[in-house]
Amino acid sequence: MSRRVLVTAALPYANGPIHVGHMLEAIQTDVYVRARQLAGEDVVFMWADDTHGTPVQARALREGRPPEDIIAEAYEEHVSVYRDFGIGFDIFHSTHSPENEHHAGEIFRAMEANGYVSARDVEQFYCPHDKMFLPDRFVRGVCPKCGAPDQYGDSCEKCGSTYASTELGEPACALCGTTPIRRSTEHLFVSLAPFEEFLRQWIHEDGGRLQPTVRNYVLGWIENGLREWDISRDAPYFGIEIPGHPGKYFYVWFDAPVGYISATDKWARDGGHDFAAYWQSTPDDTEIVHVIGKDIVYFHCLFWPAMLKASGYTVPSRVQVHGWVMVNGEKMSKSRGTFITARTYLEHAPAAYMRYYYASKLNSGQDDLDLSFEDFVNKVNAELVNKAANLASRCIKFIGTRLEGRLGELPADAAEFAQQIRARLRDAPTHYQAFESSKAVRGAVEVAEIANLYVTEQAPWKLAKTDPERARCAVSGCGPVRWSRRYSSRCCPSGPNGSSGCSSSLSH
Repeated sequence: MSRRVLVTAALPYANGPIHVGHMLEAIQTDVYVRARQLAGEDVVFMWADDTHGTPVQARALREGRPPEDIIAEAYEEHVSVYRDFGIGFDIFHSTHSPENEHHAGEIFRAMEANGYVSARDVEQFYCPHDKMFLPDRFVRGVCPKCGAPDQYGDSCEKCGSTYASTELGEPACALCGTTPIRRSTEHLFVSLAPFEEFLRQWIHEDGGRLQPTVRNYVLGWIENGLREWDISRDAPYFGIEIPGHPGKYFYVWFDAPVGYISATDKWARDGGHDFAAYWQSTPDDTEIVHVIGKDIVYFHCLFWPAMLKASGYTVPSRVQVHGWVMVNGEKMSKSRGTFITARTYLEHAPAAYMRYYYASKLNSGQDDLDLSFEDFVNKVNAELVNKAANLASRCIKFIGTRLEGRLGELPADAAEFAQQIRARLRDAPTHYQAFESSKAVRGAVEVAEIANLYVTEQAPWKLAKTDPERARCAVSGCGPVRWSRRYSSRCCPSGPNGSSGCSSSLSH
C-alpha cells in the first residue's frame, strides 16, 4: 500500500488581504498536490490562517475593535481568493480554534514533562508611554546580525536571522515610536540543544528532505550552537494562554505551525477520517510535505521538528523552500504595503493566467522571481493564448463546422509526429512531483508548437474539399485534437480552471 501524503503551505497571516506574492506559494503547492493526485496517490492538502501575534493585536488597538473581528474578515477574504484561483485545499482552518489550543497545549505539556522547558527572568522592552511590555513585533529597529534597518523584534526579513528583541539597534515602540526601556519579567524557554543529534539525523536521513542549499544553511545554524527558544509572551497578547502559566501566552511561532495539525484534526472530525493515521504515524506510512518561503526556514527546520519529536507527532518527510516574489528589487510585503492584492489582479485578468505564469517559472530552487507584468503579458499571450488555446480553438471549430463533428484516426505517416509528442509529455508527471513545474509546462508548450505546425503542414481546410476523412485525421485521432487534450491534462495541475474548459470541449 502506498503512503498517505499530507501537504501544507505556509499559513497566511490574518492581518490583511492575500497579494499576488502569496499566490506563488499557493499555486506551487496546489500544482504539486494535483500532480500527485493525478498520479493516483492518496494526497490531502491541509491549510489554515495564522491568526495570533502582535500585528493583529496592534491593528485592533489602532482601529479600536476586537482582534477576532479582524481575523474573521481576513479568513473570509483569504478563502474567497484562494477558491477563485482554483486552489484545491481539503480544509482551510484557523489557528484561533479549539483544536489549535488543544494541540499546542499537548505539545507544550509533553515538552515541559520531559524537561525541555525552563523559566527564568529576562529583560524585555517596556514602553513607558503605552505602559506595557512590548512583544517582538511591537518593537522595530536595526537587525543585530546584518544591520538592516526597520526590522521586527524577533527575526530579520533581510537575512532570516532570529534574535531577542533587546538585541535590536535603535529600538522603537511600533505603536507610538517611543524609545523603550528595559524591565525584568519571567519567560519560558525551550532548550534545543538536546535535539541536536536528532536534528542532524533528520536533516541527513533522506537526501530529498531538504534542498542542498537549505540543508547547508540549517547545518550552519546548528554548528553555531542551538540557542534556547523563548516561547512565551506577556499579557496583553492575542494568542493562546500557556497551560499552567497564567498571564503568559505562546509566542506566535510556537502555535502557528501547530495549525497544520489542528487543521487535520478538524478535517478528520468533520469528515470521518483517521487523524492518527497522519500525525501519529511513521514516515513509512505517512509522508508530510511542507511548502514554505525561505524567510521561515529556521522555524520549520529547527523548532518545528523538535516540537514534533518531543511530543510524539509525525515529523516532516520534506520541507520544500521557494524564493520570494520581487517587484523592482524589493520583496512583496503585506506588512510594508508593497504589494498588489490578488483580488485586484482578478478584476483585470483570469486566475488561469497567473497560475500558468507562476507554474511556467517555478522550479525546485530558492531563486527569487522578479514579477514583470510586461513579461507576464508577453508569456501568457505567446504561449497560453497564441499556441495552446489557438490550437484547441482552430481544431475544435473546424471539426464542428466543416467535418460534421466527427473525428478520425491517426494517419499511418504521422508516426514521427506522435513520437515527438510522446517524448515531450512522458516526463511531465515526474517534473511536477519534483517541484519542477517550469519543465513540465515547457514540454506542454512544445507539444502545442509541434501540433500547430502539423496542422499547418497538413492544411485540413484544403483537404476538407477533396478528402474529408484525411482532413479529420489531420486534426483529430492521435493528431492535434488528441494532443490538445493531452496538453490540457499535462497543464491541468498548473491551470485547472483554464484547462478544464478545453477538456470539456474536447470530450464533446
